[in-house]
Amino acid sequence: MELKGAVALVTGGNGGLGQRIVHALAREGAHIAVVYARSREQAEGVARDLRSQHGVEAEAFACDLADPAAIEALVEAVRGRFGRIDILVNDAAYNLAIPFPDLDSLTLEVWDRIMTVNLTGPMLLTKAVAPVMKAQGQGRVVNIASVAGLGPTGSSIAYAVSKAGLIHLTRCMAVAMAPEVLVNCVAPGLLEGTRATANLRQEQIERSSAGALLKRAADKDDCADMVVTMCRTGTMTGQTVVIDSGRVFH
Repeated sequence: MELKGAVALVTGGNGGLGQRIVHALAREGAHIAVVYARSREQAEGVARDLRSQHGVEAEAFACDLADPAAIEALVEAVRGRFGRIDILVNDAAYNLAIPFPDLDSLTLEVWDRIMTVNLTGPMLLTKAVAPVMKAQGQGRVVNIASVAGLGPTGSSIAYAVSKAGLIHLTRCMAVAMAPEVLVNCVAPGLLEGTRATANLRQEQIERSSAGALLKRAADKDDCADMVVTMCRTGTMTGQTVVIDSGRVFH
């Protein structure tokens, strides 16, 4: 798909990885809807940077991913501003570090919040953009999961299960939205300088880096570049690409 002039809706676009993604797409000429939950000033600053640095249109939009009505309103607002939606990147996520054996701390409230933001929100957003993209005859959805979704690891059981669900949601939506819309997924390993990493315990961060063959965190720009590739591709769908400095494959 031609990215110049395309419109990309990116949740968590003001976050550590999200900012790399929106800049990578904007460098290709895509217009950007920067979706945020609470950090309005930061998101508006990201939009300003995109406009000034890349000469594209960009605007910040607030959305509570736990609210189905807010998600529908977001899609209509982005369409009203840009006229179309070609790309959806589900990058927004929430985590809370809870050791797996500490089942008492894995409350229903924690479980529900993580599942809502990490899995239900992307599902609802994908459903909301599906008729728009199908009517246009093209579209790309890229989900940002985690290596935690590939094995019993990560910041908590709820986080790992939510990301495993997002990986399988990718496959299911690829079937549901073909042939007009391609759906793929990036599964990063440990990423430094993100809100998700900030919620991890120090021993988790050290263990993740030590367990990678390259002995370092995954690169946010590598992840952003893969998002661009998945938006440009015309023949890859239903796939999850792991970028984790060689941690989970062996």
